Amino acid sequence: MSKRHLGQNFLSDRSILNRIIQSASLDEADTVVEIGPGPGSLTRMLAERVQRLIAIELDHTLYERLRGDFIAYRNVDIIQGDALQFPFETIGQFKVVANIPYYITTPIIFRLLDARAHVKSMTLTIQKEVAERIVAKPGGKDYGVLSIMIQYFAGPELKFIIPREAFHPAPKVDSAVVYMKILERPSVIVKNEELFFRFVKTSFAQRRKTLSNSLKSFGEGIKDLLVSSGIDPQRRPETLSIAEFARLSDAFTEK
Repeated sequence: MSKRHLGQNFLSDRSILNRIIQSASLDEADTVVEIGPGPGSLTRMLAERVQRLIAIELDHTLYERLRGDFIAYRNVDIIQGDALQFPFETIGQFKVVANIPYYITTPIIFRLLDARAHVKSMTLTIQKEVAERIVAKPGGKDYGVLSIMIQYFAGPELKFIIPREAFHPAPKVDSAVVYMKILERPSVIVKNEELFFRFVKTSFAQRRKTLSNSLKSFGEGIKDLLVSSGIDPQRRPETLSIAEFARLSDAFTEK
């Protein structure tokens, strides 16, 4: 029985689960973390393919069931707890493969990005609309803060769509599988990372406004700074590439 307050929508179709595993580019020597294993359909298939599997389940009832089901698996650790509080930094290098509850998608992704020195890749089944925002390119309505913050640290690919009917119970929206390979170094090099993200977040806080208006909090000279950075002050934030945001924040740092 699923618990809606925990965002439980279970996926058991083996053909879809196989596609998820194929998307993750797993190796038999890998350590894999699965967040929210639920009844264990994906867990069992992962356990047969990798050296070590750590499955983190918040629901106590499901945890007890999983612990019994996988008691004979020497390569599987079933852990009860909140993945947002899990010490990922203590388990060496790992890959993540998970069907993430919609309501914690963004917090989980950013918690894993915090531990990115240990994360090789993330293969996540998430809400389709969020997946489209993660992989969005400049110029479209889906492109924004989430796109830039993830693409700064990772190379995301939308692998395939999963219709809502494939889950039990069926959610109200379709899902998508996104593969995110953690980059060895950020996609752009900036002089001040905190300032770079401030520029991005401030720009999109009022995304319908032009950059010269949305960035007024950075001072009266922002229009001149945009021009000197080769950026038209009348442009809107969704038209700027990550490299252009980097150039702008670097120019402000130098100033």
